[in-house]
Amino acid sequence: MPELILIAVLIIPQLVAGIYAKSIGKNFWFWFLISFLIPVISLVVLLFLDKNKQERKCYELADHVKRNDK
Repeated sequence: MPELILIAVLIIPQLVAGIYAKSIGKNFWFWFLISFLIPVISLVVLLFLDKNKQERKCYELADHVKRNDK
């Protein structure tokens, strides 16, 4: 029984990383496996990826590119 609890506790960071990655549009299995190798660093990287995505701003099109319906 204690072995099952230990395994569950060890799997939780990988599940968190995978689910969070899926929620921001990344591959669940890739980040699940990466978090086995570097558990804390993978979560930090995911947080920065999400932050960069939110901060990215779109550029406006030039006037000659915009569609005029006049």
